[in-house]
Amino acid sequence: MQAVTSRPLPMALFALASLLPLALFGAGVVWGGWWGMAGLVYMTLLAALLDQINGLFLGDAPEGAEFPAADALLVVLAVGALALMPAAVWAVAGESGLSAGVRVAVFVGAGLWLGQVANPAAHELIHRPGRGLFRLGALVYCWLLFGHHTSAHRLVHHRHAASAEDPNTARSGEGYYAFLIRAWSGSFRRGWAAEDALRARGKASLQKNALHPYAVYIGVAGLCLGLGYAIAGIWGALAWAGLAAHAQSQLMLSDYVQHYGLTRAVNADGRLEPVSARHSWNAPHWFSSAFMLNAPRHSDHHAHPARPYPALRLPGAEEAPHLPWPLPLACMIALYPPLWKRAIRPHLRRWR
Repeated sequence: MQAVTSRPLPMALFALASLLPLALFGAGVVWGGWWGMAGLVYMTLLAALLDQINGLFLGDAPEGAEFPAADALLVVLAVGALALMPAAVWAVAGESGLSAGVRVAVFVGAGLWLGQVANPAAHELIHRPGRGLFRLGALVYCWLLFGHHTSAHRLVHHRHAASAEDPNTARSGEGYYAFLIRAWSGSFRRGWAAEDALRARGKASLQKNALHPYAVYIGVAGLCLGLGYAIAGIWGALAWAGLAAHAQSQLMLSDYVQHYGLTRAVNADGRLEPVSARHSWNAPHWFSSAFMLNAPRHSDHHAHPARPYPALRLPGAEEAPHLPWPLPLACMIALYPPLWKRAIRPHLRRWR
């Protein structure tokens, strides 16, 4: 039994878990019927049930292990996201011939996949050192009308996580919806200011005439809405915006849950203590970790942002906070703030 529990997640499982729902939604767009419904069931009920099988793939990859297929999977998922969005817009708002029930299933399910799978893929890409991979990740975020996250996540969140200076760190007692408004607007403004500061110091591409990243984010977002309009008129533009908002909500829920109530101490010199494993919530559930590309192993990502997702380590429950539920289920609970606050309070108390 110990040999089984110590195994790390294999690349084949990352690929299968993340790509299968994309195939189901693609089939739903083309053929309708139960395919779109099947994708939605996969992302919700099946994932929750499989996560209840305890003890699988909780191990860590050996130190120094290489994963030559890891970036290739990220590229496939990113291209899949770029294809799924306009296809889903056509299925939901265009003359697809799908029934109302299937249109709803495609909208809800595709939004879940874009937020819970494409977002972690884009997140990994913006942390990769290659310029091409970085730009692909940024394009996915622009596709989700969330391009500013490319700047805010790297330049603000990673520097100020678990402190009052980070808009995307939820305070103890703060409900999700109040957090959503504060974090979205705050990260937009703080990310813009961080990019301005980089350019003022001559560190942004070292090209003074280079286009400001926020001009790219806003410009591409406008082009995306125009593409939605070209696909299905005003309803197509609204469907694109709705799918993007749905996907963004998955990302914001993850940020809300993964840092909720955790704070870094201020040292005598006024500086924050270094970020450590105890400043992020982790989830030791194998299946959601597979399709979310180890995003629930959040502490190790903050400690080693450039570490590839298959190599992320899961700290023990004595080193870092562990969620008592899989990350997607925790996010669902957070949608009802009174229940979330009551349920997480005894687990948070230990770490404050």
